[in-house]
Amino acid sequence: MSNPVPLLSKRRKTAWLSAAALAALIAGGAVESGLVPPSRPAYAQAPVAASTTQQMPSFADVVEKVKPAVVSVRVKANMVADRGDGGDDAEAFGLPDFPPGSPMERFFRRFRDGQAGPGFQFRQGPRRNAEAQGSGFFISADGYVVTNNHVVDHASEVQVTMDDGRALDAKVVGTDPKTDLALLKVKEGGNFPYVPFATKTPRVGDWVVAIGNPFGLGGTVTAGIVSARGRDIGAGPYDDFLQIDAPVNRGNSGGPTFNLNGEVVGINTAIASPSGGSVGIAFAIPSDEAQKVVASLKDNGAVSRGFIGVQIQPVTKDIAEAMGMTEPKGALVAEAVKGAPADKAELKRGDVIVSVEGQPIREPKDLSRRIAAFDPGKSVSLTVLRDGKERTVTIEIGRQNDRA
Repeated sequence: MSNPVPLLSKRRKTAWLSAAALAALIAGGAVESGLVPPSRPAYAQAPVAASTTQQMPSFADVVEKVKPAVVSVRVKANMVADRGDGGDDAEAFGLPDFPPGSPMERFFRRFRDGQAGPGFQFRQGPRRNAEAQGSGFFISADGYVVTNNHVVDHASEVQVTMDDGRALDAKVVGTDPKTDLALLKVKEGGNFPYVPFATKTPRVGDWVVAIGNPFGLGGTVTAGIVSARGRDIGAGPYDDFLQIDAPVNRGNSGGPTFNLNGEVVGINTAIASPSGGSVGIAFAIPSDEAQKVVASLKDNGAVSRGFIGVQIQPVTKDIAEAMGMTEPKGALVAEAVKGAPADKAELKRGDVIVSVEGQPIREPKDLSRRIAAFDPGKSVSLTVLRDGKERTVTIEIGRQNDRA
């Protein structure tokens, strides 16, 4: 039994309370006769007791909701090993990669182009079977699946494995190498679990969850945050990646990255890694871009992009000063392709395109992405800086060919 707390006598209790009250008044400031002392400011109040440990968020609820819609993708591809290209062909024949510009690399290039001299001829190597693994996710109940183009490239057979273990044969509906996206359709009918694309772009610092098939393990969940937006990693002409720090590895390609509402904010596509494993830097195609590409693949099996036919370059600080611009911005026209929409609209070398339909252009990639998003045949207004003056040019968007 614990010792009882001793009670104070009435006199000692009164004296103790008076002393405590006096001390409190002195601590609160000067005491004036007949006046009640002012309250202490909020920042001087005694701190409220709080837990010393901060509870971390749990991703279990969102994972439980979306995981059934994520699939593993297994691909069989027929590859032709030809002896003409220094990098891929050397790898196909079990030879090491040669440094660019080395004698062996030049030899292989000459060999490919038929310039190796008499007695040598370009020969196609044997056809070989290759297997690839990646990730994907259902976007509709009738069995459409999104993944990366590089996962299903050259596919002869495609199979998706669901979270419950079911393996389903699938076909490639369409691919878009420029954004590295592909759309599949499972051959078996059914009512499949699916996930929606996000309607809002995530902010830097938002929590995200990645689910995929790293190293063939399947159904693997990792978490992190969006660490940057608008990354250009040199993967294609329309790079605009989300950078995330959730661990993503080989086999995660084509898998989804979710926000905490269970919406897809990105499709995992690439990692930055000197070792081939995750170092915490991964890149995902934003959902707003992916939605447009996927819709076009579903309707047409391919993506139709706008084209105006200009060669462009950045506006440097020196160029901006020479043209009387207050800051370097826009896309400088180096050349208008003869007969292209830009030529017909009389865009000239030296023009600087500073906005499209009123939306500012900060750099050449902005122009490429904006023009590509328009449907061919649409009339679009460009704001162009020429001879120190802004003018509006109306241009009809053309259709980009496969090589553009």
